[in-house]
Amino acid sequence: MRKHRGFPGRLPGTDFQFTIRHANKKGATRLVARERYADRRPIDRAADQAFLAALWEHFGDEPFERGNLDAGRLSWLFGREVVPAEDPFDPESYEALLRIDTNRARASFPDLFEDRDTP
Repeated sequence: MRKHRGFPGRLPGTDFQFTIRHANKKGATRLVARERYADRRPIDRAADQAFLAALWEHFGDEPFERGNLDAGRLSWLFGREVVPAEDPFDPESYEALLRIDTNRARASFPDLFEDRDTP
């Protein structure tokens, strides 16, 4: 499992986890697209935005390996702002390649991209 050095471990001041410390012996937790409803709490939306900002800061629009990124946090963005970067895609692999769909990310989180064009 690749560890993304310098990537924030969690949203500061919360228990919202961004990375994991150790690989699961049974394999990586499956990535699934989670439905984001309009009535989500503001802190949940802030965690999504902070995680996407960290992804953009570290990887930009280049493909990246899933590695030690938290499956739960990725799943809130998966299938929308974060998409598979390979075909076939294995949602249960730490080596799976992902990328940010910049058009969807800009539409979902316009404040994040208003003064940034590149990582």
